[in-house]
Amino acid sequence: MAHIKIYHNPKCSNSRNALALLREHGHEPEVVFYLDTPPTRQELQAIIQATGASARALMRSKEAVYAELGLDNPKLTEDALVDAMLAHPVLMNRPIVITPKGTRLCRPPELVLDILPTP
Repeated sequence: MAHIKIYHNPKCSNSRNALALLREHGHEPEVVFYLDTPPTRQELQAIIQATGASARALMRSKEAVYAELGLDNPKLTEDALVDAMLAHPVLMNRPIVITPKGTRLCRPPELVLDILPTP
């Protein structure tokens, strides 16, 4: 069976639903509770690169700490945004799913279906 990883927050309905979809399709992913075990800098940078998006695109702009840190400043570099996510994992948007077919922020959760390996 293909290795699948989900960066998961059980309090998030999108994250719970993406995990449920993975399981409904016969996959038991490695579940990373990223608030407890955040990715390393290297892992986070690899995730960002694999999605083809920017660090900003993977951030939760509605979190209070986003405004407190002034992260809406367009002059902030990718490294500065990565630093913020590493220091405050709550800033990572979720769920992020990694499969052999790709890496994606699965909002809405049904986006996970596009990267599911064929059985």
